Amino acid sequence: MKRKLKIAQLVPPWIEVPPKKYGGTELIASYLTEGLTERGHSVTLFASGDSKTRAKLSFCFPKALYGIKSSWSDDMSSIFHCSRCFKEASKFDIIHNHFNYYGIAFANTVNTPVVTTYHGDFTEIIKDKGAKYQMLKEFKDSPFVSISNFQRPKGINLNFVKTIYNGIDVDSFDFSNTPKDYIAWIGRITPKKGILDAIEIAKRLNVKLKIAAKIDKNYLPDVEFYENKVKPLIDGNQISYIGEIGGYKAKSDLLKNAIALLNPIEWHEPFGLNMVEAMACGTPVIAYKMGSVPEVIKDGKTGFIVKDIKGAVSAFGRINKINRADCCDLVKNKFSKNMMIDNYEEVYFKLINKK
Repeated sequence: MKRKLKIAQLVPPWIEVPPKKYGGTELIASYLTEGLTERGHSVTLFASGDSKTRAKLSFCFPKALYGIKSSWSDDMSSIFHCSRCFKEASKFDIIHNHFNYYGIAFANTVNTPVVTTYHGDFTEIIKDKGAKYQMLKEFKDSPFVSISNFQRPKGINLNFVKTIYNGIDVDSFDFSNTPKDYIAWIGRITPKKGILDAIEIAKRLNVKLKIAAKIDKNYLPDVEFYENKVKPLIDGNQISYIGEIGGYKAKSDLLKNAIALLNPIEWHEPFGLNMVEAMACGTPVIAYKMGSVPEVIKDGKTGFIVKDIKGAVSAFGRINKINRADCCDLVKNKFSKNMMIDNYEEVYFKLINKK
């Protein structure tokens, strides 16, 4: 029997854990924290004070900072929050860093093993060659976990110890084999997420599109993008905006009743939980061939991978050929939270024994 570990989970303080609505990093951290606690490990979650967990909760800020602070990357708040975890490093067998560069910078200051799961995209960082790139080069030998094989960057040789796909609680999502009369888009309103292409696809198909999305009111470019580009296209009839949603019931109600989920992304997304959540409900995905999409969707089996609007429109004509049960089965067999927790446990023990 494996010994029980003392584990720190370090999460950004900007969104509560689990998130009430948008927040993929926070959702994965919650699955991990609760799952590891259920397995008997002693887990401390470093997050905002309004987070909910059965583990021990340690925080600097009583409430999540989003909406209070003007910037998600406010350095002083981030450093203060991060330092609390590393100040207590000797109490833990391992620290799991979900707080990107802040955790990476602190990692070499302690004797406790630290593993980083970076939930973003390295592509622009490598291309930019800026401060983040320099930091990655400086700490490239620190252990990293990639959330897809595609996420591993070309141009810098980081020490990836394993690829672990994000996992969800499949049983919390409702399956349906009888969708209604609309397609869905879920995410955050920003150009790279492909909302404009999704609207154009729906218009060409003459099919209803339901948009469930977060608008980051603290980020002016996204607000202006919504007001100037997206909002004028929403008519409340064919194209409807239902706002930001969260929780299993709201997501299930939207996704299980959709004919398909559109994901015409314009960036190299490292994973894409929206696709997995849709498939858990039996809903196939039509997505552009970007980032991790080919690792998440089984083309022709759980959806279609296309290159542009024309391809998406054509794929929709074949959507009835998809067996919705196959979509759910793929998630159970490849993207379950228990598989994710198993893999992280393996990494933890490997790094602890190596130390």
